[in-house]
Amino acid sequence: MPDLIAQGPRSQDRWRRALPMPESGERVTLGRTSSGWAVPWDDRVSREHADIEWSGTLLTVTQKLQARNPIFYKGVRKDQFQVSVGEHFVIGQTTFSLVDQRIRLVAPEDSFPAVTEHTFAASQLRKARYRDADSRIEVLSRLPEIIQGSSSDHELFRRMVNLLIEGIPRASFIAIVAEPTSRQTTSTTTTSTAGDEIALRYQSDKLKLVESKDKPDESSLESESFGKNSTSIYGDSSWSRTGSRREVGGLSESTDGQQLDQGIRVLHWDSRNLVGQQFSPSAGLIRKSLTSGESVLHVWSRTNPRSDSSYTQTENIDWAFCTPLRSEACPGWAIYVAGDFSGPMVGPTAARDATIALADDVEDDLKFTELVATTLGSLRQTRLLQRRQDSLRPFFAPVVRQALSNTDPDVVLTPREANVSVLFCDLRGFSKQSEESAEHLLELLRRVSDALGVMTHHILARDGVVGDFHGDAAMGFWGWPFEDAKSVVSAAQAALAIQAEFEAASVIGDHPLAGFRAGLGIATGKVVAGRIGTVDQVKVTVFGPVVNLAARLESMTKQLRASILIDEVTAERIRKEMPSSAARVRRVARVLPVGMRTPLMVSELLPPAGDRSVLTDAHIDAYENALDALQTGKWSEAFNWLHQVPAEDRVKDFLTVFIAQHGRMPPSDWQGFIRLLEK
Repeated sequence: MPDLIAQGPRSQDRWRRALPMPESGERVTLGRTSSGWAVPWDDRVSREHADIEWSGTLLTVTQKLQARNPIFYKGVRKDQFQVSVGEHFVIGQTTFSLVDQRIRLVAPEDSFPAVTEHTFAASQLRKARYRDADSRIEVLSRLPEIIQGSSSDHELFRRMVNLLIEGIPRASFIAIVAEPTSRQTTSTTTTSTAGDEIALRYQSDKLKLVESKDKPDESSLESESFGKNSTSIYGDSSWSRTGSRREVGGLSESTDGQQLDQGIRVLHWDSRNLVGQQFSPSAGLIRKSLTSGESVLHVWSRTNPRSDSSYTQTENIDWAFCTPLRSEACPGWAIYVAGDFSGPMVGPTAARDATIALADDVEDDLKFTELVATTLGSLRQTRLLQRRQDSLRPFFAPVVRQALSNTDPDVVLTPREANVSVLFCDLRGFSKQSEESAEHLLELLRRVSDALGVMTHHILARDGVVGDFHGDAAMGFWGWPFEDAKSVVSAAQAALAIQAEFEAASVIGDHPLAGFRAGLGIATGKVVAGRIGTVDQVKVTVFGPVVNLAARLESMTKQLRASILIDEVTAERIRKEMPSSAARVRRVARVLPVGMRTPLMVSELLPPAGDRSVLTDAHIDAYENALDALQTGKWSEAFNWLHQVPAEDRVKDFLTVFIAQHGRMPPSDWQGFIRLLEK
């Protein structure tokens, strides 16, 4: 598949793009701001200037009506025309050339042996001084612009190759190559070079080509083979004509039912020459560089006795070097640079002299390439770490991520004791909704997810940590990984906010949360917090009796008919740390839950007096007077106090029913607490 090359007035104003396959029906727009096909360097090109479409043999170019300046083809202004391979057209100061250049990877056993091989250690190159420092620095000064403007690997590869072409004037061919291995995993590389990933692989005595392209019609793919142990490919853009795709290391690989040897990919390449038909990188040189981890230079001689022309110097390529990228994010990656001797050479003496001179001169080019390779590796490493961090984002609360960013993760996540406030929130009405929505389970799942999202949103919004999910319930806590003197306040605010959002949704008939309610329990005390689990699986959560107590309080909301229940420690701190304009507390009852030996005072967390609550402060006082009378055995007095509490308050029904069941008289063994008969 041919490529379109855009070349502006400056050497760095350049790109090479693979044309879309004809069967895709895709029409590309050239312009100053066109996505993927922009020529931002040329102000004579309109934002959208021309549409292009590849038919398989010709490129049709159509100028858009809004384009200001003309398009010239063969020196004549044209509004619509067709371009053949090897031709070009001009818009403004930019020349667009249609080229059909092939890469033919040469197998080691088929390569003509190099006259000279030099290995350059990175430390050696760092010590070398540039002999043309000014020009190199001028080119390298564009690195920040390249990094900032490269939103994807695809664009980064192109810009880096352009930079290398500009910075190495003697180079004819430059490529970023990769040799995937079985050790690579999807965590180390990312498929983001859809038109430019070309896999060159060996199978027995034949090289096979695979280029990654999105979802081709594999039934139409045909194999193409050019010569022994070689396969030609078209630029960056043609699919291998055999096999199917699978993912290894984040890069697409191809199999045709047989186990293929590991091969070499060309992630992106470009050539200074626009007329050559074939480039032949040496697989042996690439593998030698990757194996040694150092830059390797090969120099060939034009006085080659072989006649099959199936080696690197097919297109007057006399030398090549390969520089590995030493980065976890670029495993098996390298930069391949090739060129020819300047001027004619006659006889072995001339070739030998040119070889010696090149080995000396190329040190500057290698030093430059090493720096570009280091920059590319570091940038992808940074992006890899960012992707890893982004992938972990949903697993850690913002407060935990903050702790991890400043401290060794092992220190942060190692289980330790901490004083926390734990909030359990359970979704009410799920069973009824599931029965009614049995035929619409996906819709029910979306609604339940929305409900859980309300819980987690308010927990995280107040710097809490979501510790776990239990079916349709969520657990959050405050006080870890940082000590938090306001953990109780934060937990109370989160609980009231969750309650308010569910209440507001309940009055809107078609709201996704309509029909759902929330029961919440809060307990405060010492726990073990951090990375808790087994050798097989862990999670960041809390462990201890306080966690169980918060869960029991949430469960008790059903029996006591309260929305938010809290333990004594939490209640006392709320009274001290929160004004009544923010939250109020009402003692509900002293109870002995099933399975517990010690009675506990359970209180209710209430919103401030106002529209959200039917209870005034006087009503709360009347209820607590009734509770005091109940505990001291004055049940008739307690019953009278309860009549001063509004009938809309369902919590009072718990005490009213309990007193009525015993004929308003305390039993002989009354000890001031109520035994709960179920969890």
